[in-house]
Amino acid sequence: MVLITALFGAGSAHARAGEEPGPDEAEARVTAVREIDARTRDLTVSSPAMHSSIPVRVILPKSWKTHSRATFPVLYMLHGGDDDYTSWTRETDVEALAEKSDVLIVMPDGGRAGYYTDWKVGTPRWETFHTVELVRLMEREYRANSSRAIMGLSMGGFGALNYAAHHRGMFRYVASMSSYVDLNDPAVRFTLALGAQREGTDLQAVWGDPDKNADIWQAHNPSAMPTAFRGTMVHLSAGNGMPGPLDKDHTLDVVLVGALAESALPKSSKKFAASLRSVGVRTTTHFYGPGTHSWPYWNRELHAIWPAIELALR
Repeated sequence: MVLITALFGAGSAHARAGEEPGPDEAEARVTAVREIDARTRDLTVSSPAMHSSIPVRVILPKSWKTHSRATFPVLYMLHGGDDDYTSWTRETDVEALAEKSDVLIVMPDGGRAGYYTDWKVGTPRWETFHTVELVRLMEREYRANSSRAIMGLSMGGFGALNYAAHHRGMFRYVASMSSYVDLNDPAVRFTLALGAQREGTDLQAVWGDPDKNADIWQAHNPSAMPTAFRGTMVHLSAGNGMPGPLDKDHTLDVVLVGALAESALPKSSKKFAASLRSVGVRTTTHFYGPGTHSWPYWNRELHAIWPAIELALR
């Protein structure tokens, strides 16, 4: 269950993936590999941007071993806050869904409250790691090609939108599930503050002071930059917070937290979708009425959009 503290994330790096590193620029490298099953690997990646090692889970394409010279499209899957890189395989059947797929699936860690951004003050530099170092590493070591999609839920969905906006042309498709999309929304500011306090995070270290550094906040606000999504297909989804058909196995307190976390999402997401369409961005939505901020709905959404992801990556 991803709680209220897990709702947010974004990015701020401006280097472009695929560019050659400068002469003094170190590359990320894999320092350990653990085989989970025939196609799933856990990588330990030493990151110069993060000054530490970051875990990354990958699911190899079905023909990765048999077609040793082929390159493959990539789907990056970002987790929510208060969670980690194992969440997509722990909570969904993405491995079975991808069984017949020739897509490389990459699930990097993003920190429990990393916000998918290069923090204003020092490290972490999540966006540089994800969109520069990791992209290069996947191309160099795992034969990824330049056909990319990105998706995420909650904090990860917000991060996916920001990565796509900041790196125009990098991703053909971006999907954001149950994510806030407007940092100008007072409810978002309030919930951000609560979540940051709970995690012991100073948001001014992330994006600076909301007033003095309003330019940085707006640079991480998807709703403030709809034209940045031109050329990328966008999918937005959310429930309305009311307990729905997939909540029957959850306890009352889990349902209530999930309801509170989801209830503010549809209004701003619908407005954002309209803004995207008004500037010519191909946008699909699924605002499915009853449904809380919980994994059963995200797994269902993953299945629903999987054909569109594969089509976009061809």
